[in-house]
Amino acid sequence: MSKSVKTLAVASAVAAATMTATTATAQSKEKCYGVSLAGENGCAAGPGTTCAGTSTVDYQGNAWTLVEAGTCKDLNLPAMADGTPRKGSLEPLDRDIPS
Repeated sequence: MSKSVKTLAVASAVAAATMTATTATAQSKEKCYGVSLAGENGCAAGPGTTCAGTSTVDYQGNAWTLVEAGTCKDLNLPAMADGTPRKGSLEPLDRDIPS
């Protein structure tokens, strides 16, 4: 095997390993709505824009934070004022939206 073929094979293997590691990391997190504290949400409204840190109330239902995959709905959150339990959601929620 020539030196250039060996170099190409090693470069391809490194690229494949890097892509696999990056994909695994991205898949180990998920957006969880309704769990962010005020000003600590993550967000992306499209290329070149951001709305990170714009939530104004704790546990705002339409604000999300990245959490470990599979943990969103099991996070321990304080109950609402009326005693109703708060849970995280994989979809935006209508609760705790500022007026």
